[in-house]
Amino acid sequence: MRLISLSLAWVAGIYIGSLVSLSLYAFLSAFILSLIVALLWHKRPAFLWGGLCLIVLFSGIGCYQWRLSEPTLQSFNDQGVVAIRGEVDRDPEFEGTTSRLRLSAQEIKIDSRWEKVSGKVLIYTTVFPSYGQGDLLQVTGELHSLSQIEDGAYLTKQGFSSTMSYPQIEFVQRGWLFNLRNRLADSLDSALPEPQSSLAQALLLGIRSHIPDSLRDDFRCSGTTHLIAISGLNVAILAGIVLSSTAWFFGRQRPTYILIAFGIIWVYALLTGMQPPVIRAAMMFSLFLAALWLGRPRSALPSLVLAAAIMVGISPLVLWDVSFQLSFVAVAGLILLFPAFQRWGRKAMAGEKGALTSVANPIIDSFAVTLAATIATLPLLAYYFGYLSLVALPATFFALLALPGAIILALLIALLGLFAPALSSVIGWVDWLFLSYIIKVVEGFGALPFAKYEVTMSGPAVWAYYGIIVVILARKRWGMVMSKPIAWVQERLGRLLQFTYRVPKRWALIPLLIAAALVWLAVIATPDRQLEVSFLDVGHGDAILIQTPSQQQILIDGGPDPEAISLWLGKKLPFWDKSLDLVVLTHAEDDHLVGLVEVLGRYEVGQVLEPGFRHDIPAYEEWLRLIDEKDIKRNLAKAGQQIELGDGIRVEVLHPQEEFLKGTDSDTNNNSVVLRLVWEEVSFLLTGDIYEEAEREILYRGYKLSSTVLKVAHHGSATSTSGQFLAAVDPQVAVISVGEDNLFGHPSDEVLARLSGVAVYRTDGKGTITFTTDGQRLWVEVERE
Repeated sequence: MRLISLSLAWVAGIYIGSLVSLSLYAFLSAFILSLIVALLWHKRPAFLWGGLCLIVLFSGIGCYQWRLSEPTLQSFNDQGVVAIRGEVDRDPEFEGTTSRLRLSAQEIKIDSRWEKVSGKVLIYTTVFPSYGQGDLLQVTGELHSLSQIEDGAYLTKQGFSSTMSYPQIEFVQRGWLFNLRNRLADSLDSALPEPQSSLAQALLLGIRSHIPDSLRDDFRCSGTTHLIAISGLNVAILAGIVLSSTAWFFGRQRPTYILIAFGIIWVYALLTGMQPPVIRAAMMFSLFLAALWLGRPRSALPSLVLAAAIMVGISPLVLWDVSFQLSFVAVAGLILLFPAFQRWGRKAMAGEKGALTSVANPIIDSFAVTLAATIATLPLLAYYFGYLSLVALPATFFALLALPGAIILALLIALLGLFAPALSSVIGWVDWLFLSYIIKVVEGFGALPFAKYEVTMSGPAVWAYYGIIVVILARKRWGMVMSKPIAWVQERLGRLLQFTYRVPKRWALIPLLIAAALVWLAVIATPDRQLEVSFLDVGHGDAILIQTPSQQQILIDGGPDPEAISLWLGKKLPFWDKSLDLVVLTHAEDDHLVGLVEVLGRYEVGQVLEPGFRHDIPAYEEWLRLIDEKDIKRNLAKAGQQIELGDGIRVEVLHPQEEFLKGTDSDTNNNSVVLRLVWEEVSFLLTGDIYEEAEREILYRGYKLSSTVLKVAHHGSATSTSGQFLAAVDPQVAVISVGEDNLFGHPSDEVLARLSGVAVYRTDGKGTITFTTDGQRLWVEVERE
C-alpha cells in the first residue's frame, strides 16, 4: 500500500504540474517543508509517510515543469514553413491516394540550428513513395493547428498538436523493423485474399491500414475493435489468453508456462513493430508474470502502479495518452477482476470431470480475461470514443473461439512465405476459414440495430465508475453481493455443458466433414462456361475485371484506392487463387494506376500491357520498379494488336497508334489504351480516359466500333463521348465508372443527354456492375438497386 501511495503521489504531482506553474522559490519552500514534516515526525508512520508522499508530489510537479521546458510543436503552428525531424511511430493510414503519417517530432530547425522539440504531427502526403513505422524523416512545410480539421478534438486526445499537408519529405534512416514486417505482410498478401489478408496483418503485425472501412465499422459497432487495435486492451486480452492456454497445455508448474507466455508476448510486441502502446502493455503484463513467478500475485498491483509512475516520469505527456491509460486499467483489471471471474467459471465445472473440463477451462479463462479487461476499460472507451457496444462481450467471446488458430496460422503463413510460398498458400486455405469465421461473427453482431449506442461520458463519471469498483473490491463480503446472479449463471452454464457432454462424440465429425467438403468442392469446382465482365466500384476511377470460361483473369486499371481494388479482387476471385494472367494499365494517372501498384505487389501477374507514354508521377515510378523487381513481362499496347483468350474470345487494341498524340488538351489521357472485347454477338468497348481528339483519331482509322456495352470515357466528362463517336459505337448499354459526389462534377449533363435512349449504369449509384454473357445473350447484375 505504501508503494502504491508513493507512486500515486508522483503521478498526481505530474498532473498538478500540468495545471500550475510554481516558481523555483515556491517549489523549494514546499519541498523543504515536506522534508521537515517527514523528519520531525518520523516516529509516527502517518506523518512520516504523509511527508514522503508530499516530497514525491512536489518532485512530480518539478519533473513535469523541467521535462517540458523544451519547445513544443504547438508553439510553431501557423508560423510559416518549418523543418522537423522525427520518427514515424505507426504504420501509415491510406485514404485513396492520400497517406496519413503519424510523426513524433525530435528536432526542429531554428535559425539554422537543430534544437530538441516535443509533440506529434499528423502529416498528409501521397501514397508513393511509402514510409513505415520506425522510419526517421525530415519534413519541411507549414504546421497548422488541429482546430482546422474535422476530427481535431479526437486527435488532441490522441496527443497530436499539429498537422502538415503535403510537405517536402527527406528520408533520413529506415527503421529496421520496417523491412521485416513488410516481408511478413507480403507473405500474408500472397497467400490470402482480401479482407482476410488485412485482418491477418492486423492480428499478427498490428497493420490496420488496409482493413476496409466497412469491416472497420463492423468491428467498432460490435465492440471488438480491441481485437485489431494494437493497444493496451488488445495486448492485455491476448496476454491473458496466452497465459491461460499455456497453463492448460503445459500445466501450472512454474516457471514453464510463465516463461512461454512472457516470450510470446514480447515476440508479439516485436512483430507489431515495438509500438509504444505495445511496449508499455507488455512491460506491465511482464510485471504481472513476475509476481506469479514469485508466488505473490498480490504484489502485481503495486508493481504495476510503480511501473506506470516510472513511465510517466520518463515521459510526462504519456499520462494523457489514451493507449497508456487503456494499458494500465486493462492490466489492472486482469489483476483485480480476472481471478474472481475465473473462480466463478471453474465453480460451474466443479461437478464435471475428464475431457469436458479440460476443454472448457481454457474457454472459461479466455472469457474471464475478456470480461475483466472489458469492464476495466469500459468508461475510458466511452469517454474517448463516445460510444458503447451492447454486444461486445458475446461478439468477443465467439470471435475468440477462432482467434488463437487464426493468429498461429497467420504466423506460419508469414514465416513460410519467406522460403516456401507454395506451402504458405496451402496453409492460407485453412487460415481463410478461421479468418472468415471471425469476419462473419463481427459483421453479424455489428449489423444488429441495437449493437452500438453513442454516449457522452464526463470525466467525473469515469472517476465515479472506478470509485464504485474500488468500493466493491474492498468489501470483504464481495462474494455474497453477487452470489445470487452468479449462482443463476452457473446453473445454466452447468446445464449447457452437461448437454454438450451427452452429445455423441461421433457428431463432432459432422462439422469437420462439412468443412472439408466445402474446401475441396471450392478447389475442384469448375467455372460456368460464361464470360464475366465486372466494372468494380473503386471510387472515382476505373477498374474492370474480366473472367473467361477458360479461367483466364484480366484486370484493366485498378482505381485510386489500393484497399478498394484488393477487397473486390478478394470477393471476385476464388480464395485460393492469387494470380492474374494479364494486367492492363490504360494510362498513367492516379485514378487508374494507384490500385494496380498494390495489385502487382499482392498478386502473381503473368504480364502487363500499357501504352508506354511516360508520366512522371510517383505511382508510375513504383509501377515500373515492381515490374522490374518481379520480372513481369511488359508489353506496349499499339493499335492493331489482338489477344486471343480462348473459346473464340478476343481483345482488340484500337489505340494508341505507333505515334503518340501530342499537343492535345491532355496527352496522357489521349494516349490511353482502348480495347474492344468480343465474343460472338456480344462486345465491350473499353475507352480509358480518351478525349475527343483520340476519338477522332480512332474514327479516322476506320476500326469497327459497334459494341453492345460502352465504358464511357473519362468518367462521363464533357471532353469525351462525342456525338459522332457515340453514333459509331451504337451501344445498347453504357457504363460510367464514377465516384459519388466527386469534385469534378462527373458525369456531365451534356454526356448524359447524348446517352438518351441507352441503358446507363453508374458505379456511384449501382456499385459494382457485372455483365455475364454466353456470347449470344447478356445479363447484368448490380451491387445496389
